[in-house]
Amino acid sequence: MERFGVVTFDCYGTLVDWEGGAAAFLYDMALRRAGTSDPAAAVLPSAAGMRERWERIQFGLVAAAYRPYKEILADSLAAVTAEYGWPATQADKEAFVRSMRSWQPFPDTRPALAAARALGARLAIISNTDRDIIAHTLRHLEVPFDEVITAEDCRAYKPDPAVFRRAVEVIGAPPARILHVAFGFEYDNAPARAAGMRTAWVNRSARARPSGEVPDFEWRDLWPLLDVLG
Repeated sequence: MERFGVVTFDCYGTLVDWEGGAAAFLYDMALRRAGTSDPAAAVLPSAAGMRERWERIQFGLVAAAYRPYKEILADSLAAVTAEYGWPATQADKEAFVRSMRSWQPFPDTRPALAAARALGARLAIISNTDRDIIAHTLRHLEVPFDEVITAEDCRAYKPDPAVFRRAVEVIGAPPARILHVAFGFEYDNAPARAAGMRTAWVNRSARARPSGEVPDFEWRDLWPLLDVLG
């Protein structure tokens, strides 16, 4: 069994319920904009469908020149709601940023991270977000991290290889001794491997593996990390 001294994590979607948080916000907005006093009678898109479309839009935005993630959130919200005929107001955009600050960890996240620390692993986060947003998330996680590397620090977003090069530099460990744990192939798997890290895919929804992508580990939650570390 491999021995890893450092475990790095994607945050939103891996440690925190990104999909549920975004879907709930978008569906609540749809309910408020449905134009009927009886939401049950309204023709509404599904929460999952809105969230999937929003994520595709925001992925395209992070692939462009760096801007603060708060701007990415605002512009992606405006784009997706415009498609449904509900123009986003400035208040909506600000509310979306506040919403992300409140998204909660998965049930296994805190105890698994605490157990990993107890086994002596150094823990780090590599996240496509701003420092002020992730500061709130760290309060929800309630487990200390040795390093937190954000897109704001790197002036770039995953999957840009520069993010992982910066992470390896900050962490200061041989890449082969770093295990990167993430849920999103598009953002994390290939650039982490290119940086020399090993990878674990947290496949909480039992999705089909993308063609050609082979993580070192595939898990349904974080608990198998303890077997790897132990």
